[in-house]
Amino acid sequence: VQLQASGGGSVQDGGSLRLSCVASARFFVNLTMGWFRQAPGKEREFIAAMSGRTGLKIYADSVKGRFTISRDNAKYTVYLQMNGLKPEDTAVYFCAARTAWGPRTTLKDEYNYWGQGTLVTVSS
Repeated sequence: VQLQASGGGSVQDGGSLRLSCVASARFFVNLTMGWFRQAPGKEREFIAAMSGRTGLKIYADSVKGRFTISRDNAKYTVYLQMNGLKPEDTAVYFCAARTAWGPRTTLKDEYNYWGQGTLVTVSS
């Protein structure tokens, strides 16, 4: 499975961006899709994930109410709508995929496939 993320850029504090990630997988609906981010000098952290079959979603506390994950299974694409961006959201954002949904969905080591990352910069 290959993942291609796009949509990053530079915005002002309070701005919005929408990230997209296209998967090269005809069984996309069976994949749990996640978004992670990594700021300079920090560990890669979980942001959001969504089950393909059930539509269940989970978010990190730091982005709840500001970010929304969605997907279009017909287009093999997952999105991350980011509103109310803050300077602390500055990071490289990665999409990832795994073949299961469960309690370990927030753990980066549980994901089998990763995109190349897209940079989001939020200035104050």
